[in-house]
Amino acid sequence: MSKMIGILTSGGDSPGLNAAIRGIGKALLGRYGMKVIGFRDGFRGMMENRTQQLDSETLSGILTLGGTILGTSRDKPYAMPVAGKMTDMTDVIVANYRKHHLAALVCLGGGGTQKNAYHLMKQGLNIITLPKTIDNDVAMTDVSFGFDTALGIATEAIDRLHSTAHSHHRILVLELMGNKAGWLALGAGISGGADVILIPEIPYDVKKVAAAILRRSHNGQGFSIVAMAEGAMSLQAAAKREEAVKEKGGKKKEKKTACTGYG
Repeated sequence: MSKMIGILTSGGDSPGLNAAIRGIGKALLGRYGMKVIGFRDGFRGMMENRTQQLDSETLSGILTLGGTILGTSRDKPYAMPVAGKMTDMTDVIVANYRKHHLAALVCLGGGGTQKNAYHLMKQGLNIITLPKTIDNDVAMTDVSFGFDTALGIATEAIDRLHSTAHSHHRILVLELMGNKAGWLALGAGISGGADVILIPEIPYDVKKVAAAILRRSHNGQGFSIVAMAEGAMSLQAAAKREEAVKEKGGKKKEKKTACTGYG
């Protein structure tokens, strides 16, 4: 009897998801003679037992498609909205794993998906994870898929901003993805020629940023481009957050404000 392997995608969508599904599926089908089943919309689909058979015909032609053919969601196995309240659906997911006689479950996702997958592994399930995030912030992973494509797009965006910034003598700020990791802003900023790069790992001094831009202006360069990760914060903001953490007994409680940014 052929072994059955399950696949799901969870968290935000990113470049490379369908390519990864295709690579996994074709290897399992062709090289190992296994059967492959996909769960729709992440862990929620596995809880609801919504499946899709992944055969050679289904996997054909998806290499260059964006997004994920399986759909995705951000639902957690242990805290899932059901009938208007958060419910631990771990037992239901484990039961569906057993129902399909899975030899293993492959979870494609970022940091949150890795944690959720680890939670299921502790329930005795065989779990394999693939790191997916354009932020490139999955622990003990050199490069996550999705990052390289995002880096190229972000670099091109900065490159294209030069003509407008130069022509209109403007200071342009480009916000990039990266809440806790500045890989995308750093890489794109260096490659695209940004004049100032702000990342979450290093709180910035507003006065030093202003001085750097003014120095360019005094040297006859009438424009500047700032590449800023969404999680970057000033020294003052970082100090306030640390103080708030101490007051809350070490527990972080953040209020987030986001604007539309490229990436």
